[in-house]
Amino acid sequence: MSESNPDGATTDRGSKPGLAEQVLGELAAWSPRERRSEFRTWLRGSLSLIHLHVLSVLESDGPVSMSALAEELDVSLASVTGIVTRMEQRRLVERRHGTADRRVVLVHPTRRGAGVFRVIELHRQRRLKKVLDQLSAAELQAFLVGIRAMRAAQAAVPFSPPSLAADGASEAAASEAAE
Repeated sequence: MSESNPDGATTDRGSKPGLAEQVLGELAAWSPRERRSEFRTWLRGSLSLIHLHVLSVLESDGPVSMSALAEELDVSLASVTGIVTRMEQRRLVERRHGTADRRVVLVHPTRRGAGVFRVIELHRQRRLKKVLDQLSAAELQAFLVGIRAMRAAQAAVPFSPPSLAADGASEAAASEAAE
């Protein structure tokens, strides 16, 4: 059986490209309701998306200077100062002077800040466990084989983040991908 893909070409659903397209559709499916629910979970407890971004930077890069954080977030030093101050008030980060140069102020995650992603991951794992509990042992085995093959293939493909230019280029790229 064949079907038309978004660019109008016809692919055989049983062919490798057709199967890859179906898998991508299943993996990428995220309804607005699901996305909204996840954002509510992430934002519970007065965490904004910018706070999550700061915590992600600190988790991946370790303590960073205020100026490096401002550059990473693409905001002014004054704006990052306000962001970090609010995060300090919520006990998510703390500022410390550098040991080599006391003029440099480094932002460090607190234990509470570092724990945010553990909580999110625990929630995600609990939800996925409920989903996986709906599968039979044979389905789980097949899924495990597929996931392991996917991880091995992913390791062979270098990561390149999308360009999210504020000039609308990212919208054009998203439109092209959807077509």
